[in-house]
Amino acid sequence: MIFSLAIYGAPYASQAPDTAYQFANAVIASGHKIHRIFFYMDGVQNATKLASPPQDEADIPARWSRFILDHQIDAVVCIAAALRRGVINEEEANRYDKPSSNLAEGFTLSGLGQLVEAGIESDRLVTFGY
Repeated sequence: MIFSLAIYGAPYASQAPDTAYQFANAVIASGHKIHRIFFYMDGVQNATKLASPPQDEADIPARWSRFILDHQIDAVVCIAAALRRGVINEEEANRYDKPSSNLAEGFTLSGLGQLVEAGIESDRLVTFGY
């Protein structure tokens, strides 16, 4: 079965990213495929490389980045939601004359069309949050 995930909740403010992470691991462990993970609304904050949680807490954004890279999953961050929340890649940093970027490795910025396409190409689109 082919799954796509949509994550709407921010790390440390919602259980959604952690639940989605556990679900994604279970999908892979069961031999299924993840077509795409789409981060939207506050969920775009899962894609920052600047999160610095206390040492006794999970680094949720870093954990997502490792998972995405390890399993070579297409991880898309909604560009409009990301720019609003200060999550930005190098190209957009240059475009908006910002001093740096903070989009973590493995994530790409794109539009909502990628979420629609994920729903079309997958057997199941599972949402986490809101």
